Amino acid sequence: MKITEGKIAGMKAVSNARGVIAAAAMDQRGSLKKALAKEKGAAVGDQDMEEFKIQVAEVLTRHASAILLDPEWGLPASKRRAKGAGLLLAYEKTGYDAATPGRLPDLLDHWSVRRLKEAGADCIKILLYYTPFDAKPINELKHAWVERIGDECRANDIPFFLEFVTYEEGMDEKGLDFAKKKPQLVTGAMAEFTKDRYGVDVMKVEVPVNMKFVEGARVFGGQKAYTKQEAMDHFRRAADAATKPFIYLSAGVSNAEFTEGLELAAEAGTRFSGVLCGRATWKEGIPIFAKQGTDGFRAWLEADGVRNINNVNACLAAAHPWYEFYGAASADTLL
Repeated sequence: MKITEGKIAGMKAVSNARGVIAAAAMDQRGSLKKALAKEKGAAVGDQDMEEFKIQVAEVLTRHASAILLDPEWGLPASKRRAKGAGLLLAYEKTGYDAATPGRLPDLLDHWSVRRLKEAGADCIKILLYYTPFDAKPINELKHAWVERIGDECRANDIPFFLEFVTYEEGMDEKGLDFAKKKPQLVTGAMAEFTKDRYGVDVMKVEVPVNMKFVEGARVFGGQKAYTKQEAMDHFRRAADAATKPFIYLSAGVSNAEFTEGLELAAEAGTRFSGVLCGRATWKEGIPIFAKQGTDGFRAWLEADGVRNINNVNACLAAAHPWYEFYGAASADTLL
């Protein structure tokens, strides 16, 4: 595999000194707006959205190698990140049309990879809802969509982070049946998008098991989908499908659940290259911001938010440098 100079520069900007991606995620839009409005009991405007993101960026980027933001409400926050912290910008519209089968993706109307790069992005990220078992016309549409974005990132010589979230229509994604199917979905998605044709530089992936269904886990909920050994095997199988660097996303779970998943990934010997962790660090601060305002939220972030991100960072001792996938001993030797 070869990697270009611009992509190497972007990858170095979002990684720490070890070549590990220890990034915070704050690109939530629709879900964040709804959560804040629910806690506030009132409509949430642009100022609240921007202020929430600014506080997260100011506090958490002191403990992160980079932050993922959106260009809709996140650009003011991007200017307030800690020195040395890289910037990823989201390119997709938030959410999907539930009335149309396939949870089809769409891009932001007034943005392009060129414009996101001009706005300061070191890397581009898109989110895709994906299952390998969807109808062929739906997946062909998604595959072509990712190929176009991959080509756009190649043309602008900037790294492309693809985040895919698995699902199954008609199935409770927090339930036992989906937990049993999840390893197959995550592994299948990783096997697909690791192909060179898509131009993906980093896959941002789910932990391939639901930790609440791992027998003996600290967060075990009482119903078993897998033994601990089976769960570790699922981690290994998913990782073995990857020929490109991959990092884990927190998928809205608690800090305790996400860190236990990272511990299991480490115990399984998984070659992951870091995290892009959002809600597992800051979501418990949503009611604080809504009820106590900026000062209360800032105090919460300085204490609980920092503790949460440091819990995640402690798990990254087991992470592997992204440039290992290129057979390099350092990012500089790739040039």
